[in-house]
Amino acid sequence: MCLAVPGRLTAIDGKTGVLDFQGNELRVSLAMTPDAKVGAWLLVHAGMALQEVDPAEARKTWEYLQEMGVAEMPAELA
Repeated sequence: MCLAVPGRLTAIDGKTGVLDFQGNELRVSLAMTPDAKVGAWLLVHAGMALQEVDPAEARKTWEYLQEMGVAEMPAELA
């Protein structure tokens, strides 16, 4: 089973983007989400943004991670 984690897109540089995961930045491919705009929540797995999700869906995923004790809710979703 794989887990995709939502992050907020903070910058775009060609076909890659920078996503924020609770203050940690990760550069990912935007090849599958070419229409994504800065500020969007994107599901990311293995360095690839798979799809855009609304903030409610991103919050739900972070709630699951928090319940498992592996992460805390990002401030902008709390």
